[in-house]
Amino acid sequence: MNLIKIAEEAFATGKQHPNFKAGDTVTVAYRIIEGNKERVQLYRGVVIKIAGHENKRRFTVRKMSGTIGVERIFPIESPAIDSIEVNKIGKVRRAKLYYLRALTGKKARIKEKRVNS
Repeated sequence: MNLIKIAEEAFATGKQHPNFKAGDTVTVAYRIIEGNKERVQLYRGVVIKIAGHENKRRFTVRKMSGTIGVERIFPIESPAIDSIEVNKIGKVRRAKLYYLRALTGKKARIKEKRVNS
């Protein structure tokens, strides 16, 4: 049991990410290693689900690449994630937004929640 804790602490990045939920539009800065070169790729899309618990959570981000929908799953504690930025806070009434897969264009848009500041 103690060995598992040591392994988890070794892989834990200790980075603080902002709180976000399904429906939010986020930009994930993800480090990609190609051969001996490393670069940061920005992946911007709508969070359609968050699964798991505590530090083993993973979130799925969906974006439109041309006319094709692309989904990518990111573990929250991944050392390859450079940063997560919340661009818009979405106004949705459910935790899993699988219905967005069937929608295109204006129908696939999510209303933005107004923030009193």
